[in-house]
Amino acid sequence: MHCMSTFQRLCIRKIAQNGYRFSSFPNTTNSISGYNFRLNDTQIEIQNLARKFTRDEIIPVAAYHDKTGEYPIDIIKKAWDLGFLTGHIPEEFGGLGQNVLTSCLIDEEFSYGCTGIALALTSPGLAQTPIILAGTKDQQKKYLGRMVDEPLSAAFCVTESCAGSDVAGIKTKAERKGDEWIINGQKMWITNGGVANWYFVLARTDPDPKASINNAFTGFIVERDSPGIIPGKKEQNMGQRASDTRSVTFEDLRVPKENVLSREGAGFKIVMQTFDLTRPSVAACATGLIQLFR
Repeated sequence: MHCMSTFQRLCIRKIAQNGYRFSSFPNTTNSISGYNFRLNDTQIEIQNLARKFTRDEIIPVAAYHDKTGEYPIDIIKKAWDLGFLTGHIPEEFGGLGQNVLTSCLIDEEFSYGCTGIALALTSPGLAQTPIILAGTKDQQKKYLGRMVDEPLSAAFCVTESCAGSDVAGIKTKAERKGDEWIINGQKMWITNGGVANWYFVLARTDPDPKASINNAFTGFIVERDSPGIIPGKKEQNMGQRASDTRSVTFEDLRVPKENVLSREGAGFKIVMQTFDLTRPSVAACATGLIQLFR
């Protein structure tokens, strides 16, 4: 596991000094109606660090990356080295266990510099969240630990041409064959589709169209180098060309049963819980971008 970054040392020092954890509830002391919505000292310092990183590393190259569509690997390595990309990972797997608000502060600052680069930096967290929520200890250690050890990417493969927010419309299917699952289908507009080290994939495992959505879908962890994965052409998203967005097709992709998340049929609930935790970051990115026009 890599050496502790400046970001991590700062966070741990502040936690020790102030006696709170990132997952603590807001301070209610001397607040209106019982809640104090001010940022705590640690959050303010993290926000300032992210703002400085955006000013020094993202803004100077934002126009270049949006014009060329070049994936910002150098910026990703710098952000990872400072600890920005792994803070949300639980402490037992090398992260800081920071809460959603703290992650949103970082996302907002990065998006002020460039939403395309911000997506490249922060979107792997979307794929990691199902594992944080529902993975076994072995799955968490393997896939979350991998992200802590190296500046790798991951992709959340749920959206399809006729199924985005309506997850129940997903057509990608998985069939059990012995100790493996065989996945066939196509995902669309997948962020990090061509650069991910591994994917979270949601597929229908109950072919009965009348089956309850709460039991019809299963989540899988898929290694990028598995035979049967075909990334499509990179999309040119206006204002976000630095982000790698493309279709991902699965043709007779074999996945071992050990890579099922939670259990067969639990995928829909896992994805809904993932959306609950990650959609605030989408709003934070929009907030960062809109501040350019103040």
